[in-house]
Amino acid sequence: MLVFQTERLTVRRLTVADAPFMLAILNSEGFLNNIGDRGITTVPQAEAYLIEGSLDSYQQNEFGMYAVTLTSTGEVIGLAGLVKREQLSDIDIGYALLPQYWHRGYALEAAAGVVEHARALGFSELLGIVSPGNQASIQLLEKLGFKFDKVLQWDQGDDVLLYHKALEIID
Repeated sequence: MLVFQTERLTVRRLTVADAPFMLAILNSEGFLNNIGDRGITTVPQAEAYLIEGSLDSYQQNEFGMYAVTLTSTGEVIGLAGLVKREQLSDIDIGYALLPQYWHRGYALEAAAGVVEHARALGFSELLGIVSPGNQASIQLLEKLGFKFDKVLQWDQGDDVLLYHKALEIID
């Protein structure tokens, strides 16, 4: 199901058929270094991760993480979307691309689309969390107008930087 399109990207809901892609991105260098190891090592585990994660979030919240595809080819190159976490007071933006698609502006394009999607859904604020050493993600959030709020202690005692952005509601 189509969520939104940008100049070069089509963003759609994930399906169980995306499990091989999910396995690849969850075990990619950028995901492991900047987001964390989810312990997913097989396609069946990736299917369960999708069902318990994004697919469940679509049912519960009407939003979640989405597949980012190249409009020209339909190839899935990453993830972007909205996440509701118990640890945070508001929804936060998430994004990750396979390494071969870094440095082409796709992450910024997809994340900007997610911000507009959140605004259209009626959210008045959007959060972003990022590992302190992830300069590319910090710069992306700042380009989108997110402001640094504070350092939070996260899972296993790791620190994350919390950013926020106020959203003007579209009528």
